[in-house]
Amino acid sequence: MTTNHQRRRRWIFSVAVLGLVVCEVGARAAAQGPAVQVKAVLDCRAIPENSARLACYDAAVAAMGQAEVKGDLLTLDTEQRRTVRRQGFGLTLPSFTLFDRGEKPEEADRLISKIASVSRLPRGQWVIHLEDGAVWRQIDEEELRRDPKAGQAVAIRRAALGSFLMNIDGQSAIRVHRDS
Repeated sequence: MTTNHQRRRRWIFSVAVLGLVVCEVGARAAAQGPAVQVKAVLDCRAIPENSARLACYDAAVAAMGQAEVKGDLLTLDTEQRRTVRRQGFGLTLPSFTLFDRGEKPEEADRLISKIASVSRLPRGQWVIHLEDGAVWRQIDEEELRRDPKAGQAVAIRRAALGSFLMNIDGQSAIRVHRDS
């Protein structure tokens, strides 16, 4: 049974994914250079005369602020990018290279989190709910030495052919799939 909270979270996630797809199109354009509004600010540096340079900066920053308010320009700091990347980790989505900028490859291919809750499917596989709301389901038949519990640390990493391996509290890895 799906609760209102779960439906709301799925709706928010769907809207976020749509926004990320739009961002990907922007990211491809950004690969060719900074956004027009950012370029205008950077171009002001070339003006030698102080008062003219200041006037240029004032106008360019005002235009940048208006663009951000209207939604024409999106700015993210490193932590915001990491948060978005972590939230989408394990989901089948287009490549969002915008969120990988400045990251080491091993950081983009690994997620460290904690277990919020666990349940078990009739065939014995584990369903792991992480603190950030992500749900991972075991897809192999591997047995764990100790049952997973809330609060335990998990490390999830990309494996071959688009699969993922999860280590729970330092135990041997199990193969998992992200459900939501």
